[in-house]
Amino acid sequence: MRKALTLACVAVLVGCTTPAQRAAQVEREVDEMITVYGPACEKLGYAADSDPWRDCVMRLNARDHFDRYSRMPTTTSCIGHRGFFNCTTF
Repeated sequence: MRKALTLACVAVLVGCTTPAQRAAQVEREVDEMITVYGPACEKLGYAADSDPWRDCVMRLNARDHFDRYSRMPTTTSCIGHRGFFNCTTF
């Protein structure tokens, strides 16, 4: 019960962030992506701070996120009757 209450409080506090705070968070995430993937894209032959280089950084980040989160267990629930099913995967 204590964990649920703590998580609920954290969720409420996260929802209270201002647009400026959210923008700062996104900026930090972009800076981290550039730090992590920028050198790899330069080694692949993309000129730094060019549009293809930015695309390379975004693609490498997306690939790593997909690889990391695609291994999580999923659950599929189906509701309905013969011939009419509505299935949801979490």
